[in-house]
Amino acid sequence: MEAVPAAAPPAGPGRAAGYAIEEDLCAALGRGGRRAPRIAGVDEVGRGAWAGPVVVCAAVTDLGPPPELPGRGKRTVSLTDSKLLTAAHREGFAAMLPGWLAGHAIGAASPEEIDEIGMTAALRRAAVRALEALPEPPDVVILDGAHDFLRGPWRVRCEIKADQRSVTVAAASVLAKVHRDRLMAALDGEYPGYGFADSAGYPSPVHQKALEEHGPTPHHRMSWSYLDDLPRWRHLKKHRDPAAGEGQLSLL
Repeated sequence: MEAVPAAAPPAGPGRAAGYAIEEDLCAALGRGGRRAPRIAGVDEVGRGAWAGPVVVCAAVTDLGPPPELPGRGKRTVSLTDSKLLTAAHREGFAAMLPGWLAGHAIGAASPEEIDEIGMTAALRRAAVRALEALPEPPDVVILDGAHDFLRGPWRVRCEIKADQRSVTVAAASVLAKVHRDRLMAALDGEYPGYGFADSAGYPSPVHQKALEEHGPTPHHRMSWSYLDDLPRWRHLKKHRDPAAGEGQLSLL
């Protein structure tokens, strides 16, 4: 793997993602090539949840004008980090992006995998599954954040707030979020009372109350510390072998 140095972040990034990172990568990697480098944006969702998988999307654009949604009045809604969009706008972009992107793929790691190998290794496993499922392999990957959890074989550019600054990563952010939210909403019907449709498996008052009363479901992460605060259920906690996995990421 070859790391690609990050460009200096803009002084004041706006809500709309752009192509500055992609253009910088094209300038750095495209010299002498017969085509522009194929750039994949990668983003994840579900890292800090108590239940459900961690989901990663890899997205590739052709660097064309990104899609927009109609907003209030004559305003439009621009593609950006999924956390800055309403649920309705995320769904709107999720319907448009598959036909607009040059390629995209979803990868996931289950709660059982997270318990077995730890979050960092599970996140890497999910990302590899997404990248390997792309129609064509990327020449370089943009990761949101400062930590390269891939560790090869791809060239990697880590960028803080890439989901707000890169169209490619913003697209991955939206598709990963919508995909996982739909998975968790489906589980809400199977396990009513845990609030999965609203909290997506993250801690919430409804979720915590259901855990206290009914205990964890088969979709909960059983090696996590929330079980220490549940006297009736803490005996179910799994203790991961410290030798398993390859280190941990912050859950924040």
